[in-house]
Amino acid sequence: MAGGNWDPTALPDRAGLYINFVDKAIQQIAGGARGIVAIPLTKYTGLAQPAKFFTVETEKQAQDLFGASNVKAISRAFLGGAKEVLVYTLPPIDNDHPEDVVYATAREAFEARPFNVFVYDGVVSAAEQDSGLAWTKRNREEGKHFTIVFGCLNPADDLTPSIGDARSVKLSDKYAINLISGVVLNGVEINSAEFAPYIAGLVAGTAINKSTTYAQIKVDDVTYRARNVEIKASLKKGSFLLVHDGEKVKVERGITTDLSKIRKVRAEQFIATDITKTGSDYYIGKLDNNDDGQKALIGAIKAYLENLANSNVLVLSSIVVELDPEHESKGDQVFLRIAFIEVDSMEQIFLSINVG
Repeated sequence: MAGGNWDPTALPDRAGLYINFVDKAIQQIAGGARGIVAIPLTKYTGLAQPAKFFTVETEKQAQDLFGASNVKAISRAFLGGAKEVLVYTLPPIDNDHPEDVVYATAREAFEARPFNVFVYDGVVSAAEQDSGLAWTKRNREEGKHFTIVFGCLNPADDLTPSIGDARSVKLSDKYAINLISGVVLNGVEINSAEFAPYIAGLVAGTAINKSTTYAQIKVDDVTYRARNVEIKASLKKGSFLLVHDGEKVKVERGITTDLSKIRKVRAEQFIATDITKTGSDYYIGKLDNNDDGQKALIGAIKAYLENLANSNVLVLSSIVVELDPEHESKGDQVFLRIAFIEVDSMEQIFLSINVG
């Protein structure tokens, strides 16, 4: 299926639906597969073979495929809220199969599969994090939209928020989340790279009309309780951190590394994915490029966006779907202008209380 971004100065040759993201009026649409976390698995036994994909829907299934001792990342993704985990079994990383080659092969394989959030199953190198981010950006440009979740490079990093914050700055992107908090569960410390699959599951499993801000995390504590000044500094750097509020552990704020709201980013991802898929399935090559065909396409997209507005994903009054006045739709090319505003969540409530 062809798709991706389009440039009016260099139009693509392949038949397909191309989306040009505009800062003031992002063209989006939501739908398709929901709640899928992608994990490249480094260790496995049992029935699994190297360099294979497995769609996992239960922890028991994961244990049978990969061995009970190797499914912590998968279990945490389910615990966070994932509906399904797409697993790729990595060949052994050794002299014959260096890390960069093994992960590069896995990433390329994942490109042909649908998923919503990508995460590693533990600590990887800084070079692999950089490669993962570059891969995520390239896929976005080519029309495949997903979030990537990162964690620490060393377990000790979680004890110093400024180290995690530096990583957030380095990995700054609206499709990237950088967890800087380790957690404690049943007396066992879990570093942020090992716990990142839980956050991937949380993001994938949260409805697109809901926020992850203040979401309760099913653990006992964090490995480092950040002070207020540290929390504020981390938020300004785009870090995703967990805090203990005296009763429970929760997400401080659902943001990506470039300070975008995860709720808004996910709406953008799903809308872009669904418009492309719907166009490919029902409109490309099937509608005449005349007034009737263009009205049918516009009507379908507008109805879809209005349905999202009814579900509190978009602001109804903000929706615009029309022929792009700056580009003539003729021949086999149709240019649309789509604009809307996403509904945000209340995340800051200010009270003025008059006393006496």
